[in-house]
Amino acid sequence: MEAYTPKNILVTGAAGFIASHVANRLIRNYPDYKIVVLDKLDYCSNLKNLLPSSSSPNFKFVKGDIGSADLVNHILVTESIDTIMHFAAQTHVDNSFGNSFEFTKNNIYGTHVLLEACKVTGQIKRFIHVSTDEVYGETEEDAIVGNHEASQLLPTNPYSATKAGAEMLVMAYGRSYGLPVITTRGNNVYGPNQFPEKLIPKFILLAMKGKTLPIHGDGSNVRSYLYCEDVAEAFEVVLHRGEVGHVYNIGTKKERRVTDVARDICRHFGMDPETKIKFVENRPFNDQRYYLDDQKLKNLGWSERTTWEEGLKKTIEWYTKNPDWWGDVSGALVPHPRMLMMPGRIEKHVNGSESNIPRRQNPTHMVVPAHKSNNSVQKQAYKFLIYGRTGWIGGQLGKLCEKQGIPYEYGRGRLEDRSQLLADLRSAKPTHVFNAAGVTGRPNIDWCETHKTETIRTNVVGLLTLADVCREHNLLLVNYATGCIFEYNAAHPQGSGIGFKEEDKPNFIGSFYSKTKAMVEELITEYDNVCTLRARMPISSDLSNPRNFICKISHYDKVVNIPNSMTILDELLPISIEMAKRNLRGIWNFTNPGVATHNEILEMYREYVDPQFRWANFTLEEQAKVILAPRSNNEMDASKLKKEFPELLPIKESLIKYVFEPNRKTPAK
Repeated sequence: MEAYTPKNILVTGAAGFIASHVANRLIRNYPDYKIVVLDKLDYCSNLKNLLPSSSSPNFKFVKGDIGSADLVNHILVTESIDTIMHFAAQTHVDNSFGNSFEFTKNNIYGTHVLLEACKVTGQIKRFIHVSTDEVYGETEEDAIVGNHEASQLLPTNPYSATKAGAEMLVMAYGRSYGLPVITTRGNNVYGPNQFPEKLIPKFILLAMKGKTLPIHGDGSNVRSYLYCEDVAEAFEVVLHRGEVGHVYNIGTKKERRVTDVARDICRHFGMDPETKIKFVENRPFNDQRYYLDDQKLKNLGWSERTTWEEGLKKTIEWYTKNPDWWGDVSGALVPHPRMLMMPGRIEKHVNGSESNIPRRQNPTHMVVPAHKSNNSVQKQAYKFLIYGRTGWIGGQLGKLCEKQGIPYEYGRGRLEDRSQLLADLRSAKPTHVFNAAGVTGRPNIDWCETHKTETIRTNVVGLLTLADVCREHNLLLVNYATGCIFEYNAAHPQGSGIGFKEEDKPNFIGSFYSKTKAMVEELITEYDNVCTLRARMPISSDLSNPRNFICKISHYDKVVNIPNSMTILDELLPISIEMAKRNLRGIWNFTNPGVATHNEILEMYREYVDPQFRWANFTLEEQAKVILAPRSNNEMDASKLKKEFPELLPIKESLIKYVFEPNRKTPAK
């Protein structure tokens, strides 16, 4: 399986214990990743946990609550988030017995807000949900096989119940809406920075003061402990190699009784465990044992590195050097702490400046962003409205929608008639709009030279009207445009392999068709709800279609022989649908990488389809005598599209796979 590479990661709860180690690790190891931290700085969070990253250019902190829908939506859009690592949660079991509603609010509602934001923005490629081994409930004492990822969930306390509930929401959004979710369930974690309500830091701080160590019940409960850096590495592996839709246990086979942990800490501080360990009243319910089968994660290449002795030594050294890291924590050191959980209300950046966040009366209202976003296979309830029913691309789009089970309608209104477009939107209620309508001329673009008003009406006025109507209704418009607005020049010489990029300005207006297309492209960039796809010399496997470039040149008496970028529709039209699902915006060179000449294509035609086929070439000067308007010849740089869709084939490979092999009439060599 190909490794996943994120771009902009939102880490929730990263001023807390585990997430801070993960965030610091990613910021340190991957300077090309942007890490945005969202944390409300509750009692168990501390900005000092992120000090190693505070000066890094790829780090940003936002103070706020994941329960704020507007804030979450704002961050996803403005930071172009493509990956979420969701750690934020209330996690202390003792607190859940005394304040269970706060756990429901943070762990279930907060997760739900994040999932809904992901669904609405449609830009998330990975949603990694951090759960706990406690969702499995108690493992039998004599069990020799741990809980595996498909084991039944049987939570036994309010904390684990809310985590299990959150998991159900994550799973449901994955199945219902195709969100690319991954869930982790981990054993107990220990190490530097952990708030001392947890067993190991609590015992260390008490031992530093020479006080007794309180143990719930008889101390026979068994737990598995992982050192924080090993766990951070596990999340690094899951991020890059984890498979969407899967659950991964993060565990260790090395178990310890609570009394053994207390004795080891006493030993480090030279204390007598017989006098310094005190057994206190047990929790309302205290699971005897959690035991995980972690083989699935090991298969991805992860393994525990730090021994218990080494990890405990490092942890004790850190707390000894940083006794005041958390300030006054006396309330956490009692046998049954009940910390006051103050939900964050102020949404500010770490420098104190307030975020420019839209506020609404209804905090769960989600705004569809007019912004660029990214990669994931979504199975959302889509509805496409397509313009260009009688056209070649528009017709193929409808067939693709039928094949993929996507509801669609063809627009009936004329593009230049705003009232008709509005009527189409009211009738169809689409989630996305596709425009494959436009004037190219019949039989070719020479028609536009003598029908300039009609060309302007559709190619310029019509497209701008459609874009404006879609923007008013927060709809993404996917517009099939053209790359025939460039010609080879000194900076992009023929045969050099230097293609025109998305940001390059059109330099070819030799035909009126190209002139209108170049004009409208410059104007359409002012609309941030439009995805412009520059297609060139479109080719499909339907070699009988007169709009197919191969059909055209195979019927010409003579052809020029110039390398050009081209669009293999059988491969790229499905990609355009995926681009809509990912809410991609802006200009894209919508061609296969590389170039092919007329002769190379006709040679393939002769090899695969018609061995008797013959053709002749002529020069551009000779061509100019038989056409009314000059033609565009250029190479487009398809690296942006290739980066978004690595599986995209080079032009000649795509021609063979999608066009000539399906039409082969000659024996294979």
